[in-house]
Amino acid sequence: MKRVSIIVLLVFISLVFGSYGFSQSGYQLANANLGGELVVADFDTGDKPNNLGGDFGSWDKDPNDESQSSQMSFEPQDALGDELGYSLRIDYDVDSSNPAYNGVWMKLQNLDATSYNTLNFYVKGDGQKGFTRRLKIELKDPNSAQFIITGLTDQWQKFSIPFEKFRRISNWNSLSELVLVFDDINSNPKSGTIYLDQISLSNE
Repeated sequence: MKRVSIIVLLVFISLVFGSYGFSQSGYQLANANLGGELVVADFDTGDKPNNLGGDFGSWDKDPNDESQSSQMSFEPQDALGDELGYSLRIDYDVDSSNPAYNGVWMKLQNLDATSYNTLNFYVKGDGQKGFTRRLKIELKDPNSAQFIITGLTDQWQKFSIPFEKFRRISNWNSLSELVLVFDDINSNPKSGTIYLDQISLSNE
């Protein structure tokens, strides 16, 4: 009889904690896509990886050319006003006598984006260091497509780009990478600092 009671008790405990674990994971899943928005990177840990588990970093056309460079760091300036949050600071320099372009890359882990139709992010320039008013954004599947945003200021702005603007992307169920590009044609001034935050996908 005692053996039967112990078995019943163990089954009861398993059911209780199993249900709790399911509700917790369901809660987290619901919040990951709250309001139909998927957060790709909020930078709030002040470290890698992004919210999808993907790596990111700065890149240069020619690392051996010291007259051009791109460097990234984490800055305690959150676009949404979170006192504990961070944004990504990007210091760029394409002021070179050689062809120059650089920026930041971010892995999207072959993301299935078919439930979404818009890329969102917040960006602002550094009023003291100067900043470009134009910024090239690239998305990649096996192909690469780009779109240039304009009108950057020294205040946080939310930019929303419909997927249809990235015309060369054909495989929205396997996005591999997001890239920000500074170049010696579109970037004016050719050196400066911008801040990036709260990259997300939404269905508008």
